[in-house]
Amino acid sequence: MLDRINQLVEEIKALQASSAEEAEQLRIKYLSKKGLVSQLFDEFKTIANDQKREVGQVLNQLKVLTQDTITALKETHEGSQAATSGLDLSAPGVTLPLGSRHPLSIVKNEIADIFARLGFNIAEGPEIEDDYHVFTALNFPPEHPARDMQDTFFIATNPDILLRTHTSSVQVRVMEKQQPPLRAIFPGRVFRNEAISARAHCIFHQVEGLYIDKNVSFADLKQTLLYFAKEMFGADTKIRLRPSYFPFTEPSAEMDISCTLCGGKGCNVCKYSGWVEILGCGMVDPAVLDSNNIDSKTYTGFAFGMGIERITMLKYQIKDIRLFFENDVRFLNQFKSAY
Repeated sequence: MLDRINQLVEEIKALQASSAEEAEQLRIKYLSKKGLVSQLFDEFKTIANDQKREVGQVLNQLKVLTQDTITALKETHEGSQAATSGLDLSAPGVTLPLGSRHPLSIVKNEIADIFARLGFNIAEGPEIEDDYHVFTALNFPPEHPARDMQDTFFIATNPDILLRTHTSSVQVRVMEKQQPPLRAIFPGRVFRNEAISARAHCIFHQVEGLYIDKNVSFADLKQTLLYFAKEMFGADTKIRLRPSYFPFTEPSAEMDISCTLCGGKGCNVCKYSGWVEILGCGMVDPAVLDSNNIDSKTYTGFAFGMGIERITMLKYQIKDIRLFFENDVRFLNQFKSAY
């Protein structure tokens, strides 16, 4: 058997192939299941035990030599075929264009990052909600207009189930499960039964915030929102709070920022007032705290809410809200950000 192995070694050393196909035929001849080298391994089982060590070493060397020789022949001819076909394997690949985040995602992440620096966590909740979490627990009386079918999408088979109209419902769920101190923001998608136009849509996104602790005051709310406005729109941004009404806050306010386009001097964006409204806010109504098992005599808090579309349109001077939902790549490719 050693003589046959030595004979094959000399034969393998002399192998040549004129093409990659011929090299493959050589592999089949020597290394396939019925190949010459494989046959020797089958016969090896019958070798006497005192000879197995010597024969086994030589047989393994033959197998390695055969594999290396045939592989080298294949690579040689495959490389020559690539060269003759005009393919330059050293050339750089085709660079594929990178996608970009949606502008609403960019702004949402930027808002979250700003409030994270103030210690606010992120909480999320279901988009399909019940009446209690969307309205009742937030001090909406039964006759409140927001309960009307013109504003809210109710489920026909169960009027108690609806698509949430604001992410304040997540505030309720957080207050149900945790006791103060609470400090969180609630980003998410909301739905209202409104006609779609350049300024309004039946689907949009909100970020709401809630802070409840001992001795929280309206001054804390004002400073928090002033910090947010300056971080989002620039250090020269000013804010203005106007009295308003929301069922779940008292006192309540609408917050304006100095127009980012004209710097407060007046233009068509701010309707020549110098101010642009961006969010609503206020101190959490004690009735809301009590209905969620938080002692209103011990704790106070503030809440705020803003539309992400509104902030994005101001930040990037976008005039039509419908662009956010059309998935036009030409529009989306304009937005690059680290967020």
